[in-house]
Amino acid sequence: MPNEHIYKQFDADLESVRARVLEMGGLVEEQVGKAIEALITGNTTLAEEVIANDHRVNALEVASDEACTHIIALRQPTAGDLRMILTIVKTITDLERIGDEAAKIARYAIKIFESDRITSPRYNEIKFMAGLTTSMLRESLDAFARLDASGAAGVARQDIEVDEEFQMIMRHLITYMMEDPRTISTFIDLLFVVKAIERIGDHAKNMSEYVVFMVKGKDVRHTTIEELERELL
Repeated sequence: MPNEHIYKQFDADLESVRARVLEMGGLVEEQVGKAIEALITGNTTLAEEVIANDHRVNALEVASDEACTHIIALRQPTAGDLRMILTIVKTITDLERIGDEAAKIARYAIKIFESDRITSPRYNEIKFMAGLTTSMLRESLDAFARLDASGAAGVARQDIEVDEEFQMIMRHLITYMMEDPRTISTFIDLLFVVKAIERIGDHAKNMSEYVVFMVKGKDVRHTTIEELERELL
């Protein structure tokens, strides 16, 4: 009976920290969405809200990290349980960094709209790219919630598409700056925004790879998509 109680408490501790990760993921996804909306619509109030809420993301990371440390010290997990804890520790780090990127986008949105609003078709491309990264983030969080690694290859392929969009938008913005030097300051800010969106995709891809490690026990970082797909068979 004492052992049964310990096991049940251990399971409860794991489930609690998993739930906290998903809460953090939901908040981060919301932050990214609001930051992109603030950029596209020029809603500086919304951008300020994103910046103000970044501390909530940081607080959830600290709380989750402390919970994982407590579980490791008290329960000494092994095998699948240990992989779960390691996955959580890595995932919350990437989520916190995604939160930082969202706050960065919000700060640039405020900076860009302090001057006259620019009118550029590139906003449509930025919105499309942001949609890809948001989809990657959502799929990675769903995979973590369901303990399902099967979607990792799809997230990796989306990351390639995000990188291609980044390169295309960057070329377009540089062309605009060459054609009209008056746009240089604003478009440099937009380049930083696009880079932040690209980094969000990288972090989402990392999270999907952690799920593969958690479920399969395989480290698929720095592997090709073909190798990843073979691991998922």
